Amino acid sequence: MKEISVAVFDNGRRVVLLDAKVALAEKGVEYKEEDLTNKSPLLLQMNPFHKTIGVLIHNDETINESLIIAEYIDEAWKGQAPLLLSDRDQRAQAKFWADFVGSKVHGVGKRIWAANVEEHEQAKKELILNLKQLEEALGDKPNFGGDTFGLVDVALIPFYKWFYVYETIGYLKVEAECPKIVEWAKRCLQRGSVQKSLADKKEIYEVVLGHRKKLQLD
Repeated sequence: MKEISVAVFDNGRRVVLLDAKVALAEKGVEYKEEDLTNKSPLLLQMNPFHKTIGVLIHNDETINESLIIAEYIDEAWKGQAPLLLSDRDQRAQAKFWADFVGSKVHGVGKRIWAANVEEHEQAKKELILNLKQLEEALGDKPNFGGDTFGLVDVALIPFYKWFYVYETIGYLKVEAECPKIVEWAKRCLQRGSVQKSLADKKEIYEVVLGHRKKLQLD
C-alpha cells in the first residue's frame, strides 16, 4: 500500500470528506487522519484560508472540497480501482451526477436537519424528488457506473447514513419512497472500503441533535 503524507478530515461525523475516505480505501491508500475540532499546526499552516473545513494534504499540496478531492485521488492513483471510466461521455455524466449529489442531496438534506420543523415540508418533497431522479439514473445497474463502483457511488453512499437523520427529524421514510436507492446502498455496504469509512448513523444523529439544541431549533 502507498501512504500519503497527511490526510486531514473532520473525524467522520459529518458528510464532508467521507466520500474521500471511501475513495482512498478503494485505492488501497493508507493515510493519517486528524480531528478538525483539534486543529494541528500543520493544518493551519497548509490551509490558512479554510481553517474550518476538511482538506486533503498530499505531497505538500492542499486540496479542498469533497468532490474535487475524490477526483484528485482518482487521478493521483490512476492505475488502481478507477472511479471514472475512460469514455468521455460517461465521465461527464458521472461528474454531473456526483455534483448533483452535493447540491441536491446534501444541500436539500441540510434544510431538514438544520432548520425549524415548519421549514421541513418543502425540503422533504425536494429530497425525495431528487433521490427519485438518482434512482432513474441508476436504473437496473448494480452501481451508478454499471459494473464499476465509481465516482457517483462514492459521492452518494455517505448520505445513506444520514437517511436516519432525515427520517427521524423530518418524519419521512426514504425506503418507502425510494427503494432502489436503499437496495443500492445495502449493496455498497458490502464493500470493505465503505464499511471502514462511514460514520455510525446514531453518532451522526447525536451530533445533529447537539447542533439543533445549540441553535435552539424546534
